[in-house]
Amino acid sequence: MQVSLLQSDTELGQVADVMLVLRPSFTKATLIEQIKLQQQQGYQLSYLSDQQQIVAVAGFVIAWKLSWGKHLYLDDLVTLPNCRSKGVGKQLLHWLEDYAKQQQCEQFHLGSGVQRFAAHRFYLRHGFDIRSHHFTKQLS
Repeated sequence: MQVSLLQSDTELGQVADVMLVLRPSFTKATLIEQIKLQQQQGYQLSYLSDQQQIVAVAGFVIAWKLSWGKHLYLDDLVTLPNCRSKGVGKQLLHWLEDYAKQQQCEQFHLGSGVQRFAAHRFYLRHGFDIRSHHFTKQLS
């Protein structure tokens, strides 16, 4: 299995197929459009492939905040359902941590919906702590 950073629109089409598992409210076309918009703001995608098939995808940004310094923020992490519990997500998460260190990030952050208990167990097993509540307010 190999992790790669997204480099082309050809890869983006394949990555979008996997990302739709996490973001089913999009069509493939609208998801690609949204990803391209976010890429203009620094959003990056990495993916793990196994035998020419993309099996997991991570979307993230590297940014600065007064409270966190330079950090990697993981927006999206998804593994194909038939590839879960096989070390795929773990490998991609470790790659992201290594990448963050290479980019001289001080911290690695992510958010996860309060209802996603399996995801929380996964993150806690891999050294993440729950340090805050994240509040949102819908404006439309």
